[in-house]
Amino acid sequence: MSDHHASEVVTTDAPQFRVGAKNEGRAEQLTAILFILAVLSLAAFGGAYWQNANNYWLGGTLGAGMCFFGAGFVAWGKYLMPRGPFEEPRALMTTTSEEKSAFVDDFASRGKVAVKRRGFIVGVMAVAGGVFSVVALFPLLRSLGPLPKKAFYTTKWKKGTYLTTSDLRRITESTLPVGAVTTVFPPDDVGGALSQTILIRLDASEDVVTKPGRETWGPKGYVAFSKVCTHAGCPVGLYEQLTEQLLCPCHQSLFDVREGALPVFGPAPRPLAQLPLYFDSSGYLRAQTGYDEPIGPGFWERGGTE
Repeated sequence: MSDHHASEVVTTDAPQFRVGAKNEGRAEQLTAILFILAVLSLAAFGGAYWQNANNYWLGGTLGAGMCFFGAGFVAWGKYLMPRGPFEEPRALMTTTSEEKSAFVDDFASRGKVAVKRRGFIVGVMAVAGGVFSVVALFPLLRSLGPLPKKAFYTTKWKKGTYLTTSDLRRITESTLPVGAVTTVFPPDDVGGALSQTILIRLDASEDVVTKPGRETWGPKGYVAFSKVCTHAGCPVGLYEQLTEQLLCPCHQSLFDVREGALPVFGPAPRPLAQLPLYFDSSGYLRAQTGYDEPIGPGFWERGGTE
C-alpha cells in the first residue's frame, strides 16, 4: 500500500506570496492613481464627445484614458501580484476527498491574494471599467442624432408669422409675378429644413381655393406648400408653370398645385401640407396659422391621395 504525501495548504502569508514591489504601499498608491486618472480621462472623453468637441480633445482624452487604464493593470500585475515560485512535491495521482478539498481551497487562496487588502484599488478599477463601458455607448447613441421631440409634428410657422425670403425680405402682393415661385421661411428660422416652404403665384388677383375649407388660404393668387416631400423628405423645389405641378427631383413625385398639392405621379403617399395665408393691413403676406398637419414623410400615413 502506497503512502500518500500530506497536502500542505499554503496561506496567503507564505513567503512565496510576496509581491514584486519593494515598497508595497507605494505600488498600491501608484496603481490607484493610474485608475483614478483613467476614470477622469474617460469621463472627460464622454463629456467632449457629448459636446461635439474637436478631434484633438476626443483623441487626447480617449487615448489618455486607455493608457492610464492599461498602465494600472500593468502596474498591478508587475508589482502587486504574487511572484512565486509555487513548488510542492508531486503526490501520487490517486487522491482522497480531503486532498481534493484542500487543493481547491489552496487554489482559491492564490486568487484572493491579489486583491487582499486592496479593496480601494479594486473599487477604483471597477469605476474606471464602468465609466469606459458607459462612454463606449456614446458613439452609438450620438450617431442616432438628437431626439426629434415635437419636431415631426410642428414647425416654426405660427399665427401671424411673416413670409420672408432667405435674405429676410418680406413678401408683398407685387413680389412675385404670375407663374413665379420662391422659397420662404419664418423670420426666426431662415434656412430651416422643416420650415422651408415654396410660395407660388397662380393668379393675378383672384383667391385660389385648392380644397373645400381652404377658401381663404390662397389670397390674391398666392399659395404656399411645405417643400418637404411626403415620400423621403427631399426638397420639392421644381415647378412646372404650364401644368401647375411641383416636382420632387429625388424620386419624381408630381404634385398638382390646384388640387392642394395632390400627388399624381411617383411614390409620394399624400399631398404636401399647405400653409394658410393672408395679407395684413400693411400689405405683407403672413401665415394664418401653422401647418394643420405634420409635414414630410413619416409614420402618420394619413390622408393618402384622397
